[in-house]
Amino acid sequence: MIAAALHFRRTPRSKRPMSNSLTVTLTGTTDLPPGKIAAVVTSLEMFARPPERPDPEGMEAFSLDPIDGGDVERYLAIYRLLGERWMWFSRLVKPRDELQAILSDPAVDLYAVHFEGRDVGLLELDFRVAGEGEIAFFGLDEPVVGKGAGRWLMNRALALAWAKPISRLWVHTCTLDHPAALAFYQRSGFAVFMRGIEIDDDPRVKGQMPADSVPHHPVIR
Repeated sequence: MIAAALHFRRTPRSKRPMSNSLTVTLTGTTDLPPGKIAAVVTSLEMFARPPERPDPEGMEAFSLDPIDGGDVERYLAIYRLLGERWMWFSRLVKPRDELQAILSDPAVDLYAVHFEGRDVGLLELDFRVAGEGEIAFFGLDEPVVGKGAGRWLMNRALALAWAKPISRLWVHTCTLDHPAALAFYQRSGFAVFMRGIEIDDDPRVKGQMPADSVPHHPVIR
């Protein structure tokens, strides 16, 4: 996600310069230039593995399949499948050599959720910070949501993460993501510790995502 230092004051649209900086108000609405998107990002953490929860019934057909860090195309295919509804784009806009370096890093673990002969989910665990783990990406295709697969996948994410020598596990979600994500993470044992604002170029304007994706957040050109 993008970290930015923001200064707070509202500027009329006609007088706002087009630049890489933006004045934001803490007590009202801040207009974004056309072609930009914004989200409130909520970060959550835990410091010990929570009590284990049983898998929902009927999960026998689901499996977790490691993804080779060199298989960028498979990774991106799953990423697009899951993320086009929720404005996942950070991996799509990253230069290919930088993405390859992340995915092939031995401290990054990649898994596909497999169901009925196809990839339907993604779990990416990042341990590049010593003593910490991050659930960098966690998602499932819409047809399997509501079958208990989210709980099944989180059970495996927690087991895999806490098998590492870490003392902290964290995750973030945002207001562009699935509306149930925040409550799901809290039920899984995470506690909120930080909230921020992320502003970036709308990837649909630049052709990095389909123009008709994420219709609940229309493009403003």
